[in-house]
Amino acid sequence: MKQNTLEKLEMILIEKLNTKNATIGVVGLGYVGLPLAVEKAKAGFNVIGFDVQEEKVSNVNEGINYIGDVLPADLESLVASGKLKATTDYSFIKEVDAVAICVPTPLDIYKQPNMNYVESSAKAIAANFTKGTLIVLESTTYPGTTEELIKPILESSGMICGEDFFLAYSPERVDPGNKDFNTKNTPKVVGGITESCTKVAAAMYRAVLEGDVHEVSSPAVAEMEKLLENTFRNINVALANEMAILCHKMGIDVWEVIDAAATKPYGFMPFYPGPGLGGHCIPIDPWYLTWKAREYNYHTKLIETAGEINDSMPDFVVQRCAEILNTQGKALNGSKILVLGVAYKKDIDDYRESPVLPILDRLTSTGCKWEVVDPYIADFKLHGELIRTVELSADKLNSTDLVLIATNHSAFDYEKIGENSKIILDTRNTGVSNDNYYKL
Repeated sequence: MKQNTLEKLEMILIEKLNTKNATIGVVGLGYVGLPLAVEKAKAGFNVIGFDVQEEKVSNVNEGINYIGDVLPADLESLVASGKLKATTDYSFIKEVDAVAICVPTPLDIYKQPNMNYVESSAKAIAANFTKGTLIVLESTTYPGTTEELIKPILESSGMICGEDFFLAYSPERVDPGNKDFNTKNTPKVVGGITESCTKVAAAMYRAVLEGDVHEVSSPAVAEMEKLLENTFRNINVALANEMAILCHKMGIDVWEVIDAAATKPYGFMPFYPGPGLGGHCIPIDPWYLTWKAREYNYHTKLIETAGEINDSMPDFVVQRCAEILNTQGKALNGSKILVLGVAYKKDIDDYRESPVLPILDRLTSTGCKWEVVDPYIADFKLHGELIRTVELSADKLNSTDLVLIATNHSAFDYEKIGENSKIILDTRNTGVSNDNYYKL
């Protein structure tokens, strides 16, 4: 009887998904959730976005975009047509057939996962969802979260996973600023608690996305593959950063070395050094793995060493600033430094975990005076203090002792920067033309 009931629930939901008659909920309307909500609405579904921040909810309902990867015209038209709306009232969960959880999973001060947002979202869903609902966790997390944390919370409702509702994990794959791959066309990995859960979750994504949907055997596999993706990048960036430090000591151009190595058509993938890692994924995700590994009495030596190397890059950047100023008979103390870019990568407005923030911290401790230019960010917070960015001008460049290129935004006028700067330290290999031009 239970099997017949499950098959009926599965058939009903898949039919709703295939015909676009399902209502889909998205919990968390940030860098992951809002683009996903928009794509689901563009695919023809009625979408309800949930968020605890009233400002985000109001912006969505007014058609005001605040995420770079969402086209303002898309959001405005979807809201106007009634396909997308937002609310802070989680009782509306009862109106959805499927819901994706896209909330932050930060680390605490001890680099341990803070699951408060995921847990509170799961509890809100458990208090309101109905029989036959699909719940998918998308937030990056440690292997076991879906089965060990989410499933028991949802089953506290009295319903049983795999019998009364469907539960799966499908990691978000968002690369802010990427012009080629976005939410719509990036392949999706899906792992459900049961085969039926996987089947239903995969059906939802196939009805929304253009990218392939790859089904795996369990949520834990999907959770682990996401960590592998970003740990792979973290470790390879750490190798590039360590090579940059060594090449500097040896008087070798690391960028030329990497370009030469990249001519090999197999066995090598170029990664590039920089001032450190930023964003909410690559610097954070590997630590979920190191934390979980302790449960199995295993020490992830390579991952932690890579983290230490990447975390040390802001110190290396400030050290290079001091060395370069010394060649001009100046000290950091009392010097003026103009920092170009506070976003963690080019052409985006996101400065979460940006390595520029610890660089500014260290510059402050040396007694130098600094200002930041960023065409994408009008202001940012450093230790709770609101810092306003300044406009890039020839006068500003001329009055600065050293220009630090920390983010290689396309909007920067590099010709102007080269012509009007006294000294340049370039952490991104932009190739600015200047007599006193130094690379990382």
